[in-house]
Amino acid sequence: MILEVADITIQAGKNAEFDAAIERGVREVISGAIGFRNFKIQKGIENPQRYLLMIEWETLDNHVVDFRNSPAFAKWREIVSPYFAAPPAVEHFQLLTQ
Repeated sequence: MILEVADITIQAGKNAEFDAAIERGVREVISGAIGFRNFKIQKGIENPQRYLLMIEWETLDNHVVDFRNSPAFAKWREIVSPYFAAPPAVEHFQLLTQ
């Protein structure tokens, strides 16, 4: 399992709209992708314009090849990118211990 972590900062005053958009985008678009397993969305307390989107994928290729090269990626970006203050920082992690 691979964990994708997207660190997203949105435009001020757009929280309500983005909250709905990010959840809709994950549930309607990303959740149907090859290798998708689960997700969590965390919203900043000290900085409410900052979000962490954490998606579990079966493999790294499921995210960076299968999903990013699919029409679904464009649909996802269409839903959420109008709210971005800057491009998200995306990294991948593998479980060390539990």
